[in-house]
Amino acid sequence: MTKQFNDEVNQRKEANGVNAELKKAGSDFIEASTLPKYSYNFSWLGRPIIQYPQDIVAMQELIWSVQPDLIIETGIAHGGSLIFSSSMLELNALCGGPTNALVLGIDIDIRQHNREAIEAHPMAKRIQMIQGSSVDPQIIAQVKNLAAGFKRILVCLDSNHTHDHALAELEAYASLTSIGSYCVVFDTIIEDLPADMFQDRPWGPGNNPKTAVREFLKSHPEFQIDKSIDHKLLISVAPDGYLKRIEY
Repeated sequence: MTKQFNDEVNQRKEANGVNAELKKAGSDFIEASTLPKYSYNFSWLGRPIIQYPQDIVAMQELIWSVQPDLIIETGIAHGGSLIFSSSMLELNALCGGPTNALVLGIDIDIRQHNREAIEAHPMAKRIQMIQGSSVDPQIIAQVKNLAAGFKRILVCLDSNHTHDHALAELEAYASLTSIGSYCVVFDTIIEDLPADMFQDRPWGPGNNPKTAVREFLKSHPEFQIDKSIDHKLLISVAPDGYLKRIEY
C-alpha cells in the first residue's frame, strides 16, 4: 500500500474513534446480533469459525504483518479458527514467510468428530492440538516447552470467558508473545452487553475477559491496547482485547 493510502486509512480510524454516532451504531449491531447467534453463521474452508467477519479480517491483517512462526490458540470448538490460522500461515509461507509455521490449539474437550474433521482437513499439516485445561500447570508447561523452539509468537485466548479463567490464561501465555506481536483476548464484548444476555452462563458484566484484561494490564506495562484496531473495526467481539507487546 502507498503511504498516501495508509495515511488516509489512519485518518479515518482516528475519525471513527471520536465519532459517537458511528460507534453507537456498531455497538447497537453487536447487541442486536448477539442473541440471534450471528457469529455462528460463518465458516472458514468448510469448518465453523464462530467469529464476526470483522475480527476474522483483523486477524488476517495481524498474521500478515507479524509473520508468526507459531500461533497459540485456547479454545478449539469446531476448529474453524485453527483452519483459518493454518491457512494464513500457509499463505505467508507461499509469499516468503516462515516455512515451518505452526498453530497450536488447546481445549479442555476436543470432541472426537471435531478432531477427526480437523485432522482430515487439507490445512491440518500445520496444526497441533492438546486436550486439557489451558490453565492446568502441566498443560502450560507443555505449551511453553513447545513454544521454546519458535521465534515469532502470536497468542489468541478464546476459551472459558470468566474473569478468573481469562486472567489465568493471560498470566500463563501472554508472556510468550513476541515484541511487536499480539495477545488477542476474545469476547471482551461481554462487559459491554446487558447482564440478562448471560443468565445461563457463569460470566457476564463485571466477570469476563475485559475485566481480566484491565486487571492484567495493571501489572504488565509491556502490553498496550491497540485502540486503532477497535476504531477500524467498530464491530468486534474483542474491544480492548487486541493487546500489542511493546517491550519485554
